[in-house]
Amino acid sequence: MRIGDRNRPPLSPQEGWLSDGRQVLHFQPCRYDRWSQKLEVTFGEVMPGGEPPLLKHRRELMRDEAIKLWAQKRQQGWQVCAPQWSPPTPLSPG
Repeated sequence: MRIGDRNRPPLSPQEGWLSDGRQVLHFQPCRYDRWSQKLEVTFGEVMPGGEPPLLKHRRELMRDEAIKLWAQKRQQGWQVCAPQWSPPTPLSPG
């Protein structure tokens, strides 16, 4: 891959949103250091009438797992979308 290749994932985890029109996924960096990179992935269901999505569950994934999930959903037709809710601020350790 070339430097600046747009198909390569960023070196540091970034926030992102995907939707298929019925469901929403929110990828949020939660733990990041030199040896470990984790993202919190929140799953929501789109509600009628423009209400914020109903949050179903959330889980932490290692960076490579999150990248695979993102790529899988994009292949299934999910589209990048605008933020669907205001996520809570991450808790700081200690």
